[in-house]
Amino acid sequence: MLSGDIPAAVAELKQTPGDDLHIMGSGALIQSLSPLGLIDEYLLCVHPLVLGTGRRLFADGFGPIAFGLANATPTATGVIIATYRPLER
Repeated sequence: MLSGDIPAAVAELKQTPGDDLHIMGSGALIQSLSPLGLIDEYLLCVHPLVLGTGRRLFADGFGPIAFGLANATPTATGVIIATYRPLER
């Protein structure tokens, strides 16, 4: 667990050798790390349904950030698992 200046702690962790860091389901954390270039890859699962309500992963005023598709895998249920990487700014 991290506390204090989370972006600084993540930047420091990225400089150390070891396994990858993963963020699961925290839109607020993604919104604080992404503008600083601290997220190397986004794995998004696209489900074939419209909820019509709910929390947004990317809030108003976020970005712009251009992404390149690194991989896409369709599942038997119609979900698409897509991996995106930010393009050079």
